[in-house]
Amino acid sequence: MYDLIRANKRRSVLLIIGFLIVIVLIGAVLGYLFGNGPIFTIGALVFGGVMAFASYWKADKIALAVSRAHPADPDQYKRLHNIVEGLCIASGLPKPGVYIIDDPAPNAFATGRNPRHAAIAVTTGLLETMNRVELEGVVAHELSHIKNYDILISTLAVTLVGAAALLADLGIRMMWWNGGRVRRDGDRGDSGNPIAILGFALLILAPLIARAMQASISRQRETLADVSACQMTRYPPGLISALEKLQADTTVTHSASTATAHLWIEQPMSGVGDSGRLSGPHRWFNTHPPLDERIALLREL
Repeated sequence: MYDLIRANKRRSVLLIIGFLIVIVLIGAVLGYLFGNGPIFTIGALVFGGVMAFASYWKADKIALAVSRAHPADPDQYKRLHNIVEGLCIASGLPKPGVYIIDDPAPNAFATGRNPRHAAIAVTTGLLETMNRVELEGVVAHELSHIKNYDILISTLAVTLVGAAALLADLGIRMMWWNGGRVRRDGDRGDSGNPIAILGFALLILAPLIARAMQASISRQRETLADVSACQMTRYPPGLISALEKLQADTTVTHSASTATAHLWIEQPMSGVGDSGRLSGPHRWFNTHPPLDERIALLREL
C-alpha cells in the first residue's frame, strides 16, 4: 500500500510536468505560426506556471464553486458529519471541510492540496440513495483519496486541463481572425505550409491530449482508493453495495463538468458505456475504471 502511495506521488510529478510540456508546445506552435517563437513559448511557460501555482492554493475552492457546493450544516446533516468524524478518528486524519451539492444524482468527490487543507462534497442524491453503511463506504473512499495524497494532482488537473484548452482555443481563434494565414519573419505565409498544418492539428489535439492525461490521473487512483476505503471501514460489503447502487443509477450529475469529472467517485458525465464503433475512443476519455471491474476486485478482498 505504501509503495503504491509513493508511486502515486511520483506519477503525480510526472503528470504535472506532462501538462506543462503540452502547454509549452502550444506556445511554441503559436510562436511559429505568428512569428514570435521565443515570446509565445516563454509566455505559455509562464502562464502554465502561474496556473499551476494558483491552482495549488485555490483549485479546491474553484472545484467546489464550479460544482455549486455549499457547507453542510452540522445540524441538518448530522449523520454525514458523524460518519466523517468517526472515519477521520479511526484513520488519524484531520476532519476535512464537508460540503453538500444540491443534485439528484448520487455522487461525491474530494478536493484540496493535502490532508490539512481538504474538503469532501456529496450530493443530496447520494444522501437519499445510500444507507449508513453504504454512505460510510463512499465517505471512506473519498477520505482515502485525501490520505493517499491523490487530491493534489487531481485538483491541479482541474485548472491545468483548462489552461491547455484555453491556450489552444485562443490560438485557433487568432488564426481564424488572421484569415487562416500566418506571419513569419515579417512576410505573409500560406496556411497550406505542412508545418503550419501540423501546428494547427496540434492546437486541435492539445485539449484532447490533456483530457486523456486527466482521465489517466483518475483511473490510476480509483482502485487504490477503493481498497484503502475497505481497510478504513473494515467492511468491504458496504462499499460494494454503494458501487452497485451507483452502477444501477443512470442519472447524470449536472453539477459536474469535463474539468472536474475525474474528481468524482464515479464517472459523472453521460457517454459512459457507449458501444458501437466509437466505444474505443470513448474509453480513452473515461475518467474512471468500469464499476463492474471495481466491484469484482472488491469481492476478492
